[in-house]
Amino acid sequence: MEIVWYGHACFRLRGRGNAVVTDPFRSDLGYELPHFTGTVVTISRNHPEHNEARLVRGNPYVITGPGDYEVGGVFVTGIRTNAEPKSLPPDQRNTAYIIEIEDITVCHLGNLVDVPTQQQAEDMGPIDILILPVGGKSVLTPARAAEVVNIIEPRIVIPMMYRVADLKADLSPVELFLKEMAVDDVQPEEMLKIVKNEVPEETAIHILEPKR
Repeated sequence: MEIVWYGHACFRLRGRGNAVVTDPFRSDLGYELPHFTGTVVTISRNHPEHNEARLVRGNPYVITGPGDYEVGGVFVTGIRTNAEPKSLPPDQRNTAYIIEIEDITVCHLGNLVDVPTQQQAEDMGPIDILILPVGGKSVLTPARAAEVVNIIEPRIVIPMMYRVADLKADLSPVELFLKEMAVDDVQPEEMLKIVKNEVPEETAIHILEPKR
């Protein structure tokens, strides 16, 4: 499987013959997404920073909330993370997604604000790759993000939604999260390519460069 980050909460998870795109965003966030295709699009929040599925080519199947889905051999489970979703306006509700591609389980936490309970983490099941926001403000703070990692115990962590060049969002730099994780030497990568038997036993952090 290949994972590419396009900035903010937008990733493309590509396997053999399929690709899942998460949270495509509108250009007024700071930069435009390049042209790419997908077979599935997941939307964690009904907001222009997360819900621009129309930008993804290939007539993808769009998932906008909780439930179990199977599309072209890709299995997706959407889990609402807000405690009282009915009391929140639609643009503030968040859905985390468990995505299974080529025997690898990826959890994209979307616009998560609160640390999940131990029971919620157990309900997610074993997670190979955890993609989580770390920039604070309207999402998890670096300290809370580190707490989420300790609760879920994934094999690989990919941070998202932190300060990068040209991004018009008030977020903290990723270095604050790395400090909370007691890690200080992580070199950015253009993408992450991995197969199931290469998933490490101990938690590893990968920093991806946003593809423009």
